[in-house]
Amino acid sequence: MLRKIRIILAAVMFIAVTMLFLDFTGTLHKWLGWTAKIQFFPAVLALNAGIVVSLAVLTLLFGRIYCSVVCPLGIMQDIISWAHGRTRKKNRFRFSWSPAKNLLRYGILAVFIVLILAGFVSLAALIEPYSAFGRIAGDLLAPVYRWGNNLLAYFAERAGSYAFYTTEVWVKSMTVPLVAAVTFIVLFILAWKNGRTYCNTVCPVGSILGGLSRFSLFRPVIDTDKCRDCGLCGRQCKASCINMKEHEIDYNRCVACFDCIDTCREGAIKYRPVWKTASRQETEADAGQDNGRRAFLASAALAVTAVAVKAQEMKVDGGLAAIQEKKAPARKTPLKPAGSESLRHFSAHCTACQLCVSVCPNQVLRPSGNLMTLMQPEMSFEKGWCRPECTRCSEICPSGPISPVTAAEKTSIRIGHAVIVYDYCVVNTDGVSCGNCARHCPTGAVKMIRSVAGDKTSLLIPTVLEESCIGCGACEYLCPARPLSAIYVEGHEVHTHI
Repeated sequence: MLRKIRIILAAVMFIAVTMLFLDFTGTLHKWLGWTAKIQFFPAVLALNAGIVVSLAVLTLLFGRIYCSVVCPLGIMQDIISWAHGRTRKKNRFRFSWSPAKNLLRYGILAVFIVLILAGFVSLAALIEPYSAFGRIAGDLLAPVYRWGNNLLAYFAERAGSYAFYTTEVWVKSMTVPLVAAVTFIVLFILAWKNGRTYCNTVCPVGSILGGLSRFSLFRPVIDTDKCRDCGLCGRQCKASCINMKEHEIDYNRCVACFDCIDTCREGAIKYRPVWKTASRQETEADAGQDNGRRAFLASAALAVTAVAVKAQEMKVDGGLAAIQEKKAPARKTPLKPAGSESLRHFSAHCTACQLCVSVCPNQVLRPSGNLMTLMQPEMSFEKGWCRPECTRCSEICPSGPISPVTAAEKTSIRIGHAVIVYDYCVVNTDGVSCGNCARHCPTGAVKMIRSVAGDKTSLLIPTVLEESCIGCGACEYLCPARPLSAIYVEGHEVHTHI
């Protein structure tokens, strides 16, 4: 019973976190955004002491419940391992006791901590479980999900229904899908062959929580009086932490999956408080233990509200002329979303999980290729511009690089300023009137002046009032010049307010 409830909770959490990265309508994150914010590493970077302390206390009480119920990467490995077990009809029990590789494990943890302290958070996040899963979901699963949606939209339209609408699928960066693919392949092989090898050898979160779980108050205990030395529990343990010869469990590596309890045919393994000793006469103790289990499961239950995603009608401008694609300008300073405070603050807290990239409705955010900020999101305006009323990235960000801001606050935050390259402006290159940048600037920071001072017959060209510009990118996106816009946004290292 305990294992079944754990599986249900894990399935709900896994689906909820995965849908955060797949949903392109922007509706689910309002209901399920908390599932990203309770992940361990994002909570640490966000300095969210309440979440970190709660997870630590949960581990000290019940063991590594986080790894088996909350962590999406751990649950994904369980799914892969379970699928392999289903293919082995004759011998489902394929695991065996393996001594802990503590030197390797804590060596990786030390390197992980050093990288964070040195400012290489994006490199450290390569092995962090939530960030790794985010890249897999956002860059491998999301395109497939969107293609499936577009296929449904295609058939629905021909049936006279507009319940679905098509959405663009494009590769924002080659780096992230490549890293995500390599990560998934490695994890798939490890989970397929050896279950939780990654969690107990590589994962820094697993190493930290494993150290705490050694002192957990509730844990699986082997009753040597009932044990018949059949070895089924050890061969079913995907963490390889049950030493049947010594009748011992390595609680440092145990992920509290309860598979061993469900497998034991003699009832020799019980999930019990450490202060209770095993004996043959334990009717009353078992009853009390069951009540404790129910209390724990009730307190740990994850309530996820089912949300019906209402498709919205999308209007796409038609046209027969082929339009040359825009190219990103060479910005001296990268652009970060409103709420980031500064480049330094952003790079020190971002886990490169790609969640903000996934939820950005205007396709402004895309991963960085710079080594220092590898895969951390940056802003660019070839596909859209950052609308002042949109605050989705600040609402969904789990680790604190983008602080929550309101739409009113966003309109006064200067993340950059517009720069004009008159050599590219169609007024000069084609001798035609334009003014697109000035018409669409939401803050009135772009003004049109005569190209020849004092000549009222000369064409109008744009000029920028930097003190009024917030760096939203409307001018850059809507500039008709190709392939480079005649006006582009240069980022600010430290964000200021108008």
